Formats: sequence, structure tokens, C-alpha cells
Amino acid sequence: MQATAMADFSSGVLLEDLPDGSMLAGKAGGDEVLLIRRGESFFAIGAACTHYHGPLAEGLLAGETIRCPWHHACFDIRTGAALHAPALDPLVCWRVERAGDKVFVREKLENPPIPRTADRPAIPQSVVIVGGGAAGLAAALTLRREGYANALTLISADDSAPYDRPNLSKDFLAGNAPDEWMPLRAPEFYADNGIDLLLGTRVESLDANERRVTLADGRRLPFDALLLATGAEPIRLNIAGAGAEQVCYLRSFTDGRALVARAATARRVVVLGASFIGLEVAASLRARGIEVDVVGLERVLMERVLGAEVGRFVQDLHVSHGVTFHLGNSIAQVRDRHVTLTDGTILEADLIVAGVGVRPALALAQTAGLALDRGVLVDQYLQTSAPGVFAAGDIARWPDALSGERIRVEHWVLAERQGQTAARNILGRGERFVAPPFFWSQHYDVAINVVGHAESWDGIEMQGTLSARDCIVRYRRAARTVAVATVGRDRASLEAELAMESAQR
Repeated sequence: MQATAMADFSSGVLLEDLPDGSMLAGKAGGDEVLLIRRGESFFAIGAACTHYHGPLAEGLLAGETIRCPWHHACFDIRTGAALHAPALDPLVCWRVERAGDKVFVREKLENPPIPRTADRPAIPQSVVIVGGGAAGLAAALTLRREGYANALTLISADDSAPYDRPNLSKDFLAGNAPDEWMPLRAPEFYADNGIDLLLGTRVESLDANERRVTLADGRRLPFDALLLATGAEPIRLNIAGAGAEQVCYLRSFTDGRALVARAATARRVVVLGASFIGLEVAASLRARGIEVDVVGLERVLMERVLGAEVGRFVQDLHVSHGVTFHLGNSIAQVRDRHVTLTDGTILEADLIVAGVGVRPALALAQTAGLALDRGVLVDQYLQTSAPGVFAAGDIARWPDALSGERIRVEHWVLAERQGQTAARNILGRGERFVAPPFFWSQHYDVAINVVGHAESWDGIEMQGTLSARDCIVRYRRAARTVAVATVGRDRASLEAELAMESAQR
């Protein structure tokens, strides 16, 4: 069947073909454009999300924003500004003109000028960000986009500039994403934007009263405001008989490259840990034709995280792609290529990939005397117990209005969004953090989106069927929906996210 030609917006679109609240995909000057009507106002923006190029025409229009159906990025339809991660770059906009009963898409618009903030009295003269992951980079970008022009230092213990960490267990490990796709910014970006990026650098101590950090090499850096975004560290296991070269972890870009190199010659792999990351690793290794055994302590896959029915669906999906599960098990010992499980089963393995969870990196916060409770305690503005010191990402435990509890969540998109909010609050915006947690997990050709956070629930409501890959699952506690998982229902996931945000405002 021949593809239908896209409408040429430069030739005009009849008003009757664009009712209020509608979106229409087409082209202008060879570019793919999304034309939007809001009342008697018309907007033309780039048709693809700037994150992974999701089709915005299939997204959710809410007020003067549009949300991507794939990974929930949010944009301003007036300016194209990327309001919420994971998109970090704005959309292109075009001028729209109405003439008679038609609207026309004209020339591209220049990006709106960045407001200057440095002359405001509360603006810090220097900002230090500790942590080069999701929250750290998002904060640095937001500060510059908000017009902050003073000294900005981004300190990372990682030896790689900020990269697309979620992709490590997905396309990168599967062999579909080359090394050059992984960095989130070109090497010259940091110098061009006045961001002093210190890689392979550890902060030895933080003095919140004197407002300075001391680096492992003895250097001292003063700051007026600081964002602590040290992330999490993988739990490393001492497996009897296993040499360090036999056990791989997947937390950093360096880890990812090492695992890809090992996978190039491996025939059999044992994945220890049936977490989302462990299962994504299993799927990626199967894409390479490697035999995979998954070992996990749980008796029912993901029962504690998503419930038994969803867990069985995920397990059946992996089994259909050749993965063998050994649940209710762990590794007792390793001898050469033989892995003995606690139930006596012996597996052959060229290597073991361990994915049994992470711990928040709290050592720096603890020695600095910040208030802790299974994470760094922050208020609704993401400020810690020390004035001028903020925390975001895997280490932050914040007051979640939706659940009525303090929660700490290890999600990439959430960390980015907290970094963005923290940056604006460093500039004195007084913005409450109300974004519900969101993550997606890819398993072969099936994506699972989860909005909200449910450490426990007293009821599960399901619409649709998992077997048809068309389902929405609501997790309820005390008559409230605290989390929503979807398969094949991207718009429903967006609507759930919007409802959770609205409930907190």
C-alpha cells in the first residue's frame, strides 16, 4: 500500500479541517510539522520529540503543552521549550498566519531570547553540582537556559561525560546503538556554555556552613549554591569461587563497553537478579544470540513491584524468546565455567552479569551532616537541611503529596526532572516538585510504562488484556490510584501522569 502524502501546510489548511483542540501532522518547507489549534490561536512545532523522536501527534495536548507518547517529555507549544525531561532540547517553531478560511505555516521562528538572571539580588555567584548523571546534567542545562551566567561547575566521579544511561541495558548492549550515540552532549558543548566539567573527580568533603567542597586531590571549590546528585552505586557481591573478571556490573558507560566486549565472544551468560535492568540485559543478550539463564530470589517474577499477573506476563514473554528462569534461587559458588545454584542446579556460563540492586551514594551527605533517612531528606523545593544545598535524583527523599509519604525513587526521568526543578529553585523560583515518578522498560518489542509509585497496594484494577499487549493496570491504596502501568496504551499513561500532577497542585 502506498503511503499517504503529508499535507503541505505552506499551501494552507482549511479551518474546518482543524477544529479547536486538534492536531494535524504535515510538512512545511520539507520539515515535518505539527499544526495545533487552541481556540483562535494556532501553533506550528516540530512533529518529533527531541528525545527519541516520538511522534507528538500521538501524544497528549494539555493546555498550552504537548506530551510525548513514548517517554513523557513535555513541551510548550508557544515557544517549543522543553519543559519536562527526558527531552532536554526545545522544538523548532514556525510562524502561523490566518487568512480567510485557511491557516498557513510560514517561516521558522528564532528561539526566544534567554532571560538574564545574574542581576537579580538572590542569584548565586557560583553554583557547584556534584554528580554528572541525569539530575546533574539536567540542572546544568536548566541553569544556562534560565539565563544563569555565573560560574557553574559540574563534578563527576565518572570518567565519561554525561551519557544516556537507560540505553546501556537496551539498544547499546543489544548492539543497535553505537558508542557515539551515547553522550548526551558533544564534548565541546561544556566549554562553549561555560560549564566547567570535571570528570574522574571525587569530592572528598562538603562543608555546608563554609560553603565549599574539597576534592580528592586537595583542591577547594567555594560555592553559593550546591546541588548534590551523587546517584547510586551497584551492590557488589562476593560470590564464592568467582573471579573479578567473571562478574560484570552495568552502571556506567565504562561498564557497558566492557560488557559489550565480553558479549562478543560469550555463548552462555547467567544474569543474577530478575530486576527490570536484569531482564533488559537478558533481552539484549538474546538479541545477540547468547543463551541466557536468569537467577532470582523471588518465587514469582516482579510480584512485589508490579503484581503476580504482570510478572507472569513478563516472564512468559522472556521464555518465549529463549530465556530460562531459575527463581527462588541464588548462586552458591562458581568453579571455572560452572555456576552452582543454591538448589544444586549447575549452569554453564562464560560470564555472570549481576544486577541485584543499588544503594544511594550517601557518604558525602552524611559526613556533611545533612539530615538523612534512607536518603537525603529534602523539602518540597528539593532543598536539604542546609540552606543553599539541594539534592536530586537517586539520593533524594522528598515529600510526595500524592501518597502522603516521603519517598525515594531510582528513575532516570525523575532524576532529570528533579534536577530541573532544583536548578530553578537555586535561582529563587520557589517551584514545588510535583512530577510523579515515571519510567519505561523495554522487553523485546514490548514497552512497559509505569507512572506513580506503589511500594504497596491493597487492590489492582486491570482493563484490557496483557496477552493482547493492550492493557492498563491501576494500583490502588486506600481508594486512591498510586501507580499505573500500561502496555500498548501510551495515551492512557500520559493521562494518568497528568491526573497525578493535577492532584498535587
